[in-house]
Amino acid sequence: MGAIKVVGVVAGTVGGIGAILAYAPPHQSSGVPVTNPSPMETSAAPTPSQSASETPTPITPASAKPTRIAHPSPKQTIAVPKAPINGTFTGVAAKTDYGPVQVQIDVVAGKIVAARALQLPSGTPKDKELNALAVPYLIQETVKASSSNIQGVGGATYTSQGWYDSLVSALARAGM
Repeated sequence: MGAIKVVGVVAGTVGGIGAILAYAPPHQSSGVPVTNPSPMETSAAPTPSQSASETPTPITPASAKPTRIAHPSPKQTIAVPKAPINGTFTGVAAKTDYGPVQVQIDVVAGKIVAARALQLPSGTPKDKELNALAVPYLIQETVKASSSNIQGVGGATYTSQGWYDSLVSALARAGM
């Protein structure tokens, strides 16, 4: 009789584990309130029509049908068009190894129409020579791009970087 008890305990344990593993709790995100089923709503033991290897499925009560959740609609906003940007805007004096670079831009209807250098490195004749070559190109790039997306000038790297830094601050002051 001892062997029969062991088989009964093992079969009962396996059946109980199967019933536990077969139970699927309701999803939290479904919008359906989570309730614990009563013992009458789920069956832990196989019914006579089920074999011992089949696992019972939980019964969903009729009151647990999904319901539609009303979500508030987003508030409608009307975009107010910005007034066109017009004016003259001066950037900060950007410090470079050879001296400050400061840019001023003229803006009409949100586009840069002119740019000029207010300060440039001028300590040596070489500075003046580089400025004479680089600044016209930097002005052309600034007007063409109408933004800070410009190309620098090879050989005038410090002046180009100072121009860019000052231009960025002038654009910020313009709100562009």
